[in-house]
Amino acid sequence: EVQLVESGGGLVQAGGSLRLSCAASGFTFDDYAIGWFRQAPGKEREGVSCIYSSHGSTYYADSVKGRFTISSDNAKNTVYLQMNILKPEDTAVYYCGALNAQFGNNCLHWLDEYDNWGQGTQVAVSS
Repeated sequence: EVQLVESGGGLVQAGGSLRLSCAASGFTFDDYAIGWFRQAPGKEREGVSCIYSSHGSTYYADSVKGRFTISSDNAKNTVYLQMNILKPEDTAVYYCGALNAQFGNNCLHWLDEYDNWGQGTQVAVSS
């Protein structure tokens, strides 16, 4: 059974940091990219960052470049999202998803092809 489990969300003041984790199981980790997406109330789900597990290529939304860092521990089948200098506009439910790595050339561009999602973790940034 494919499972993605997010953790690490919480409430933080603007300028603070959080680290999200996405623990994956039930599939061959190296065959997939793992993406972080977020959805704020009343807004569509948007891509934040993603990483191809096999070769480590990473991609970021312009809104988080320089503040967020994605990394992967392939031995633990876990992807992390280190979020620094958080802003109130980062407030959202953050989801991780798995994308078959056959979809190359920027895993953030393939939202509709992600076929497994976690339950989400809430991130709230106060001003």
